[in-house]
Amino acid sequence: MIFQSQSSTAAAPVPQRAVMSRLDGPDTRGHYDELRDASGKVRPHYEPIIADLHRRDTAGVKRLADTTRRLLAERGVTFNIYDDKGLDTPWKMDPVPFVISAREWEGIEKALIQRATLLNAILNDSYGPQQLIREGSMPAALVLGQPAYLRPCHGIKLPNAKPLQVYGADLARSPDGQWWVISDRTQIPTGSGYALENRLITSRLLPDVFRDARVRRLAGFFRQMQQSLAALAPRPVEEPRVVLLTPGPYNETYFEQAYLARYLGYTLVEGEDLTVRDDRVYLKTLNGLEPVDVILRRVDDDFCDPLELRNDSMLGVPGLVRAVRAGNVSLGNALGSGLAEAPAMMAFLPGLCRKLLGSELLMPSVATWWCGQERPRGEVEKNLDRLVIKSAFRVRGREACFGGRLSGAERASLAERMRFAPDRWAAQEKIAFSTAPVWEDGHLVHKPVSVRVYLVATKDGYMVMPGALTRVAASMDSPLVSMQKGGTSKDTWVLSEGPVENVTLLSSTSTPVELRRTGHNLGSRVANHLYWLGRYAERAESSARLLRSTLLRCSPESGMSETPLLLPLLEALKSLTVLDDVPDAASLASQQEQLEARLLEAVFDANHPTSIRSSVAHIQRIGVLLRDRISIDTWRVISQLGDALDAYDNTPSVTPMSDALNVLTRIILELASFHGLAKENMTRAQGWMFLDIGHRIERTVYICELLRAGLRSADAENPSLLEAILEVGDSTITYRNRYSLLPQLAAVYDLLMLDDLNPRGLRFQFERIRQQFKHLPHEQNSAVLTPAMRVFLENSTRLQLCDPTELARVEPGGWSQTQVAKLLTQLIEAMPVLNDALTAGYFAHSTISSSDDVPADTLST
Repeated sequence: MIFQSQSSTAAAPVPQRAVMSRLDGPDTRGHYDELRDASGKVRPHYEPIIADLHRRDTAGVKRLADTTRRLLAERGVTFNIYDDKGLDTPWKMDPVPFVISAREWEGIEKALIQRATLLNAILNDSYGPQQLIREGSMPAALVLGQPAYLRPCHGIKLPNAKPLQVYGADLARSPDGQWWVISDRTQIPTGSGYALENRLITSRLLPDVFRDARVRRLAGFFRQMQQSLAALAPRPVEEPRVVLLTPGPYNETYFEQAYLARYLGYTLVEGEDLTVRDDRVYLKTLNGLEPVDVILRRVDDDFCDPLELRNDSMLGVPGLVRAVRAGNVSLGNALGSGLAEAPAMMAFLPGLCRKLLGSELLMPSVATWWCGQERPRGEVEKNLDRLVIKSAFRVRGREACFGGRLSGAERASLAERMRFAPDRWAAQEKIAFSTAPVWEDGHLVHKPVSVRVYLVATKDGYMVMPGALTRVAASMDSPLVSMQKGGTSKDTWVLSEGPVENVTLLSSTSTPVELRRTGHNLGSRVANHLYWLGRYAERAESSARLLRSTLLRCSPESGMSETPLLLPLLEALKSLTVLDDVPDAASLASQQEQLEARLLEAVFDANHPTSIRSSVAHIQRIGVLLRDRISIDTWRVISQLGDALDAYDNTPSVTPMSDALNVLTRIILELASFHGLAKENMTRAQGWMFLDIGHRIERTVYICELLRAGLRSADAENPSLLEAILEVGDSTITYRNRYSLLPQLAAVYDLLMLDDLNPRGLRFQFERIRQQFKHLPHEQNSAVLTPAMRVFLENSTRLQLCDPTELARVEPGGWSQTQVAKLLTQLIEAMPVLNDALTAGYFAHSTISSSDDVPADTLST
């Protein structure tokens, strides 16, 4: 069947203007032009979008492209580039959509449903009776000889005989307009989340033309995915637990995984979040272990179970294969489904389609030869210069080799290697991708494109997503279309001949909903990340405040006149490991330059483990891990947190001290934004509790170290030193409103230690921790005090029993013998113990929840 560009409607020709001035060159010879036909006219299904671009003129389209980039940045859409080690590289999207007519899509849809059905049947046979091998319809080496065939998975019975739950097909056009499949994605078809994100952007930027062109919606596809995955659950429960298993934030499509998990309502998990007990998979949560029914995985087949598959994997779940074999958990896609992705498999699909489905393959694959057979191998050797040579089976790190780009000696060497192990090689026809209009440098230009289409299994067959992820090559002469090679993306508009159904993932209003104040129990790893997000955010803010006050007092303008007052601040920085060492009072003035250099390192040095830059890096790293758990606004604040530090690096200054002060102030304000968003936007559920507990523990440590350094100073009662301590504690205005006096020792320390109304005071931190502890599951359910509660109560009681009149009292044995000194030391030593008790009690589990339906809270932002 030939799939050519067609349209059921006719429209007036679109005039050519400035935006299309660069589309008239000879660079599309030998390529199918998606935009214009052989006579140079714009194809009917592209006319609405081209007309809209012309109405905007060049400046208007430039604004459209700029807005696209801005929206993608605001929404935090990223893609990891492996070669450049570029984590969180901004996702690239062209504002001009790729358009497919309704009639043409109908043919594509039928062909891909047939292909998915065929590949599913091949997988069922390969991991079942292997009748195709016995009959000679498929060479044994094609299945048993490839690394993607997982022997431990042979004979596993699947609940619906659908190992291929989600399928992706990469499509391209030949120069005559025929569609063909250039790659099958049967293991982990990535990109559907990016396709959805692209759609949200274009429907927002081009609402009128989107509506008038009758573009089909994508939500119905994702609703079907939800239903299909829920139907795989082995337990008869109303709401099966579905999780999305990710390799982690260093995977190239981690943003998409977090985005899809949030969109579909699934829990995003890593391998360490799951455990297998008695051949059942459980999720580690704050209440214990809870059963998992379905896993939508983004971890490669052989990495999923280090016990039975790849023993060096740190990404999988030990015992997962046994749980699948026992029928206690279902996977989408099934383990071993990568078998059907092998390029060599394409050479056999026409015959297998006739054998298994009794029909011809509706959409051909790109011409493929497997060198494991003598005759095809001979043809490949004769035509090496015109073919693309690939591994017959997908092998990580081995890229395609273009024979025409090799020297004679290189081609001879390649031919020799192919003769040595011919079954490991395959060859394919070189593809001349079709071209589509792309906005670049103020004009529309030609760029090669490839389209990835997605299908999901249904009860009766497969459903095709009425859209796709269109990828654009970096240049016209690029042999590959790849986002890893500098490519960009497009939204894909599939037009409808009739009215478009308005589909949503929201449940029907006619269906009664059970009202709740809680959701799924929070995963332990997520709780741990939120806890440390709170700690690092407070660490960065408190360090910034302390460093800012210190820098102000050792600036050249002060002439080091405040040297005695600097020492307590420097001692506090040393105790907090922000500074490695500090000079004594006698040498402080002579070492001013060295001190300034150390303070600047404490702000900007990425190799300093407790510098502001390092703390910000930790915050941003944890933010990436929590992409599916934090709001877009919170993500924006976190992602922009390092901008002030980067601006300093990129702008050499003659006054680094003043620049550092500006950077610290900006960091403090941005962290205040983060804390404000957390306070106002997060429900007071388990996630909020651990974020706040981490915040309070870290603030307790900083207040204690600051007060201890000030009290043991010989100038402890100096009003200027007390002013500095109030400044660092952000309590200056509160003090002045209460006392019409210069700062006095007892009043300052009462405000920062014992005042339970002061958010910067120690007593306030303990009261907040106490409130959170009341709602934590172990503290509620335990008949005896937990280790964490025991540590907390001991030290909270010590603080409450502290006598305010003792604050200014001096003991004969010196300050270290006072009640206050002993209390501050005890509190500082207790915080790591409390941290360890929380970690042992909530972030690592060895028990199974007593009920599958334990009510719990989940984070909502």
